[in-house]
Amino acid sequence: MYQEIEGVRVWGQPLENAVKQAINCAHFGQVKKVLLMADHHYGYSQPVGGVVVYENQISPSGVGYDIACGNKAVRTNVKYKMIQDDLSVIMDEIAKEISFGIGRQNQEKVDHEMFDDSDWQVFKEIGHHEHDQLKALARKQLGTVGSGNHFVDLFVEESTDDVWIANHFGSRGFGHKTASGFLNLAKGKGFSEQIKGEKMEAAPTLFNLDSPLGDLYFRAMNLAGRYAYAGRDYVIDKVLSILQAKATYSVHNHHNFAWKETHNNNEYIVVRKGATPSAPGQLGFIGGSMGDYSVIVEGKDSDENKEAFYSTVHGAGRIMSRTEAAGKMNWKLKTRMGGKITEQQMQDAVKQFGVELRGAGTDESPFVYKKLESVLEAHKETLTVKHKLKPIGVCMAGANEHDPYKD
Repeated sequence: MYQEIEGVRVWGQPLENAVKQAINCAHFGQVKKVLLMADHHYGYSQPVGGVVVYENQISPSGVGYDIACGNKAVRTNVKYKMIQDDLSVIMDEIAKEISFGIGRQNQEKVDHEMFDDSDWQVFKEIGHHEHDQLKALARKQLGTVGSGNHFVDLFVEESTDDVWIANHFGSRGFGHKTASGFLNLAKGKGFSEQIKGEKMEAAPTLFNLDSPLGDLYFRAMNLAGRYAYAGRDYVIDKVLSILQAKATYSVHNHHNFAWKETHNNNEYIVVRKGATPSAPGQLGFIGGSMGDYSVIVEGKDSDENKEAFYSTVHGAGRIMSRTEAAGKMNWKLKTRMGGKITEQQMQDAVKQFGVELRGAGTDESPFVYKKLESVLEAHKETLTVKHKLKPIGVCMAGANEHDPYKD
């Protein structure tokens, strides 16, 4: 059940800075409702785990820099007992074959029908230079994973011994530059102009959907969404090939996006940042930490789910910041210093849980996240857990990779 705090619907334990940020969002634009899912925490402009429902408006700062970040998960026709003895070799192969980290390019050229999508015209309308640069970047990075909390994982569903594959990432540099460009345009700056980074507490940037910039951004965001889907499809197919497996079941969703939706017979734009769409019967993947279970969920046809504007959590939610966990980044030494969590603590924790880990820093260790079960409990009237998945292999970018816009 949720509580109302100054008009904001809050699930789970309220975090003061995120609640304050959500209340601030309610004061700008044509807002119908603001909500916080149980995994909420402080974000840029709009809190992560936050949902803002607008009338005919869209917020590029609400969607965020990682447009269409999301998950794809598939159940395979492989049983855990078939790969258990080879798991270490398999994880080495995943780390070798898939590119992780900031600015990484794919090791192989990937062509895709989305590069012929008519919405690339958006960037020609902004400028041919921007179009050519963004399209070239998107081609190079399709099928790469990025850094921060982005991953490629193997799971076992213990009740069936089925092996699952899941990933988590979005539209990569293409999405980041698209978001930055439209935030620049909103300020009267050039799309590709380098400007000083904005403060986390910045007011939401808003476009009327029927304005020229609103229409261009909505089309560009949806293009980035199709790009993210294509990238996650590519990575899943790559891991299926490594496993010599086939997918028998699939779940695929964004959790940083804005959707046109009908609620109570009214049309709205629902901006979800770190929140999973969860309409009745809709499936979603929700990830725990590398030392916790992940789940496949299905939205319930309930009053509370309706009051949540059919939204739910996207993960467990952080209880420790990256800097607190891993320390401050020294870019000259390319290392972090002064963190609370040591590398040995992380390695011991994941080993005890039975996980083969490749990459990752202590800022992604199990100690920095809530237990997923606790945040799901807060939403038990809105969703049903269909599959419970235990991680057996986790692959992420290296420990010293850092992406300030990872969520």
